[in-house]
Amino acid sequence: MAERPVLIRGARVVDPAAGRDEITDLRLAGGRVAAVGPGSGEPGDRRVDADGLVAAPGFFDMHVHLREPGQEYKETVASGVASAVAGGFTAVACMPNTDPVNDRPSITAHILQLARAAGLARVFPIAATTRGMRGERISEFGALKRAGAVAVSDDGLPVADPAVMRKALDYARLFDLPVIEHCETLELTGDGVMREGGLATEIGLPGIPAASEYIAVERNIALTELTASRLHVAHLSTLQSAAAVRRAKAAGLQVTAEVTPHHLVLTEVAVTDCDPNAKMKPPLAAEADRTALVEALADGTVDAIATDHAPHHEDEKCLAFQSAPFGIVGLETAVPLVLDRLVHSGAIPLARAVELLAVGPRRILGVPGGALAPGSPADLVLLDLDAAVTVRPAVFRSRGRNTPFAGWELRGGVVSTWVGGRRVFSA
Repeated sequence: MAERPVLIRGARVVDPAAGRDEITDLRLAGGRVAAVGPGSGEPGDRRVDADGLVAAPGFFDMHVHLREPGQEYKETVASGVASAVAGGFTAVACMPNTDPVNDRPSITAHILQLARAAGLARVFPIAATTRGMRGERISEFGALKRAGAVAVSDDGLPVADPAVMRKALDYARLFDLPVIEHCETLELTGDGVMREGGLATEIGLPGIPAASEYIAVERNIALTELTASRLHVAHLSTLQSAAAVRRAKAAGLQVTAEVTPHHLVLTEVAVTDCDPNAKMKPPLAAEADRTALVEALADGTVDAIATDHAPHHEDEKCLAFQSAPFGIVGLETAVPLVLDRLVHSGAIPLARAVELLAVGPRRILGVPGGALAPGSPADLVLLDLDAAVTVRPAVFRSRGRNTPFAGWELRGGVVSTWVGGRRVFSA
């Protein structure tokens, strides 16, 4: 049965793609935005009062780990997309480090089938750059793209061999696919578990130097210049990496980058108590790095905010800091963190936040949407900029509870999420 047309009345419509920021009406019909403007409704429309709310294009998290197939005890596609829509994300792109690895068209197709069955957020698989994510032989990019992959990545593992990385960039260019790279120099990382520096020495934990990341960023930018291909740098965390991406953009290279909310909000100080929920890769850095990342959001160096949503079972994250796995969940905390700590603080305007969460990710991956113009997919989020939000992991839709933000009180949150003109979440 077709969804009844909906008139969302009196919302502050923030649509960076159209340069729109005004209080007006939105009409949704046939799974698309039918009209924008006052008096857009028709008899029989279901009316939604959005007075005092912001209507924005549905957010897109381009870096999540849905864990299925193979690690369903951590997350499933169904629980992951339920978490996504609760967080205001109408679409996600999922990383390939499943079991088996998503390096074959049949696995890509299986993930898409699970997403269709769940019927919530749209899912766009990212396939493995190399077979088995072993960094040795590149995957069949063409077949994977035909199956539905929108990018390739060995995320969680860098492609260490520069010859293999060069071949991957060359091959990806033929299929107009971005290569998303986890930039890390494993020989420098060693057995490190937090950012190298005075605090790591004081706590007594082995450190990961900032150079582990930015040396790899510089190498991959050089290879991108050599191959005239598209490189996306995942989860920037250091000021040197941000500077390298800025220089690459100024030189006209096809280099894009993302930053996570936790790297924009937290610093290495969060590790002081050795809480495994503050253990992530790349590790939390110094205040100078955090400040540089926020500046990179504001000046256009960074193209997207992505969560690196990485759910783990409670038993795993209860281990001692050095033994616990890296990673935190982020789908249900990202929007309140961005609104509270970046928008309300004045670090970036609301329109820029929407651009980073909705427009940038789709532009990078070549995915339609990210706008509220007539004819666009009716994927949107309603926000209350003044809502009082307390982070309560016990009520997350995700199977993961691993967050360092438990108990945080934030200002601004999601009221409802709409996919294809259908309300899929309501707070």
